[in-house]
Amino acid sequence: MKTTRIIFIVTLLVLLACAPGGLLSVSTPTPSPVPASATPSLTPIPPTATITPTPRPLAKRVLIVSFDGLRPDAIAAAPMPNLLELMKTSAYTLSAQTIFPSVTLPAHTSMLSGLCPSKHSVLWNEYVPENGYALGVDLFDVAHAAGLRTVMIVGKEKLRQIAEPASTDVFDYEKDGEVAITKAAVKEIKQGFGVMFVHFPSGDFAGHEFGWMSKKQLEAYVIGDAALGNLLTALDEKKLRSSTLIIITSDHGGYKKTHGLDRPEDMTIPWIVSGPGVVPGSLTSFVHTTDTAATALFMLGLPLPAEWDGRPVTEAFGLPIVPRIGEACQRTR
Repeated sequence: MKTTRIIFIVTLLVLLACAPGGLLSVSTPTPSPVPASATPSLTPIPPTATITPTPRPLAKRVLIVSFDGLRPDAIAAAPMPNLLELMKTSAYTLSAQTIFPSVTLPAHTSMLSGLCPSKHSVLWNEYVPENGYALGVDLFDVAHAAGLRTVMIVGKEKLRQIAEPASTDVFDYEKDGEVAITKAAVKEIKQGFGVMFVHFPSGDFAGHEFGWMSKKQLEAYVIGDAALGNLLTALDEKKLRSSTLIIITSDHGGYKKTHGLDRPEDMTIPWIVSGPGVVPGSLTSFVHTTDTAATALFMLGLPLPAEWDGRPVTEAFGLPIVPRIGEACQRTR
């Protein structure tokens, strides 16, 4: 009976893959380039198609945590015991890739919009309110339209420009570090959420001041790891852990006291997913930061906008790998 069911599921997936609009059907519109100084439209484009079949929702909510500037080798070097423990029950890769240029605001925009910079047009890396918000449909647009409560809690004000206020029920910029960010995030966990993004900035700050992989930076990640532990505890106390998809990742790495180049130390990031439906173990497929938003929608059972560059990391759930058409976010200098 079990074998018959497996054959049925595999056959269904193959049929979906080959059908119009299935796994192998991808719409690739060519956007007009938008200069960084232009003010993007505040009206999001509604999603019109999906690039993957919508699964039965396995997650009721998604929590995405970004450790700013976290190189994969810092996880064990710090060490980060809560994250290391979480990895035991996670699907993960320590060789995921971010966008180029590997800097905070464009990279986080790609992470949460599923789009390459050429499409979301966030090419600046400071808080520039007159530039408006990222172009295209992002994770928060889709989740909010579906009636989910959306939350962003960040340690850098410039991340406000990723998503329009209309699509975020809560946006909280906490400038006093991980303790304040964690307190705010725990409050929102208790109130309930559909999609929550939490950003821990201190590792990046320490990297710029003391150097990547320096003692001070690793200490900052230890503090961030303790903050992650508090978030996991809050989920456990509210009995939400088993129905929450948790993605832990970063925007970029770094080298010496900087980042932003296309060297491996800058471009390589961790990508860790835990929660319902996850098959623990090291991932063999290529993972890109744009896949974060795509995986979140996939496991919420929500449609993926056809223009997205990201693909759900289906291998993490024991499903066939979704093919990627072309190089992920080809670099533009």
